[in-house]
Amino acid sequence: MMAINATGTPVWGQILIIPIALIALSIARHIIKQLLFPNKDEPPLVFSWLPLIGSTIDYGIDPFKFYFKYQKKYGNIFSFVLIGKKHTVCLGLEGNNFVLNGSVGEISAADIYRGLTLPIFGKNVCYDCSPAKLMEQKKLLKYSLTADKLDSFVPVFLDVMQNYVEHAEDFQGNEGVFDVVECMAVTTIFTAAASLQGKEVREKLDQGLADLYHTLDLSFIPINFYLPGLPLPVNRRRDEAHKKIAAIYTNIINRRRALGGESAREADDDMIWSLMRSTYKDGTPVPDHEIANLMIGLLMAGQHNAYSVGSWILFRLASRPDIQEALYQEQREALGTDLNISARRDLVSKLPLHKMVVRETLRLHDPIHTVMRAVKVPLTFTSTSRSYKIPTSHVLISAPGVTAQSAEYFPEPDKWEPRRWEAMTDFLERGEKRGAMSAFLPFGAGRHRCVGEEFAYLQLCTIIAYMVRNFVFKPMEGEGVPKTDYTAMLTRPVLPARLQWEKRSKE
Repeated sequence: MMAINATGTPVWGQILIIPIALIALSIARHIIKQLLFPNKDEPPLVFSWLPLIGSTIDYGIDPFKFYFKYQKKYGNIFSFVLIGKKHTVCLGLEGNNFVLNGSVGEISAADIYRGLTLPIFGKNVCYDCSPAKLMEQKKLLKYSLTADKLDSFVPVFLDVMQNYVEHAEDFQGNEGVFDVVECMAVTTIFTAAASLQGKEVREKLDQGLADLYHTLDLSFIPINFYLPGLPLPVNRRRDEAHKKIAAIYTNIINRRRALGGESAREADDDMIWSLMRSTYKDGTPVPDHEIANLMIGLLMAGQHNAYSVGSWILFRLASRPDIQEALYQEQREALGTDLNISARRDLVSKLPLHKMVVRETLRLHDPIHTVMRAVKVPLTFTSTSRSYKIPTSHVLISAPGVTAQSAEYFPEPDKWEPRRWEAMTDFLERGEKRGAMSAFLPFGAGRHRCVGEEFAYLQLCTIIAYMVRNFVFKPMEGEGVPKTDYTAMLTRPVLPARLQWEKRSKE
């Protein structure tokens, strides 16, 4: 029998009254505080109805739409509540510079990203070390991206692409349909591994290493960013995959040392060899486990961005047959009837429209829509002659993609038009001189700027050159350029993402 009190209200109803009342009071307090007691010293706060949730849903659906909406309302600085914490967005050239060029004593990337990246990359690398050590590691990696090295990568890229197309089921016959994201995910990781990490790693990718990397990739999800360390099945698989990948690299290192060091290195002088003979400034050799973890981080970070951009390039080309044909004709004029497998890095300089295609795609489809930094000391940001205080309880956000999609710097910003860059040489030169005070920062700026920019352009230009040389791409019937999937940590086309292809006739 249901328990009834003297007023006739069921007992369970009385029990529920208390939490419901507390939730209602919390919501009322949240709303009243925003409307009647705003902190005028801090940036304007985007209004939200619910505490904790705040603007999480609105932001998560389309971050760029969210940024543009409130930039129009508040200007280049405003705050919003994201999963219970205030995040302060700094936009425009000054905002890019303020966040991306902030000193390590004032802001921190490691405090934001360590929880996400540590289980994936491993200990003592990337954000699991001091800023000074991270800078040393980036320099060690950059030493392996010399002009001579880049020269040697192009034939490797082309060989990998040829091998992939010959064996991929989706590309058999004279026409068909293929999964664009899967194609780019495979080709970018294979080309990066074969060129940067040597033949042994490339062979291991064919034997299952690629699947282990895919397992790591599956854990690169928002819940692990905001709530790292949860005992989720995806995280248990991630941890097991990391152990196996690290063991593969460690075995390669040990086997190379056993083969005789320098004499064995001459046949395959890749990034692993480079790190094996490298030391930090204090003379300490780079430990084997750090070499393995750096290789994991290098391949994961670079491949993430590359496959996203490569996918968007193919969709954009499919929507613009005129650009597709122009790329093909540019190749014929610059390289002759064959895409020479002995080509060098000057391939990019000979194919300027190819690089414009990559650059324009980066402008509209920046893989990283949001860059975050922890605030270590109280900061002050000045915008339109007004200064705002940013306390340590806030998280800083930079979104360089906003300036890259702004009509202030790019006429008809929503239009994908690679040839716009023909007249923007001065813009690019000024941007290089101004560092983070630039409207186009697809590779970041400051101490966290990507060291692999030239490699990325070379890799993507070569992959696209090969694809255009051999195929003509068309959208699926009734489809166009897909919408952007913002549910992952990095932007990519909404799945399923497919295109039609047919083999190009050789004239």
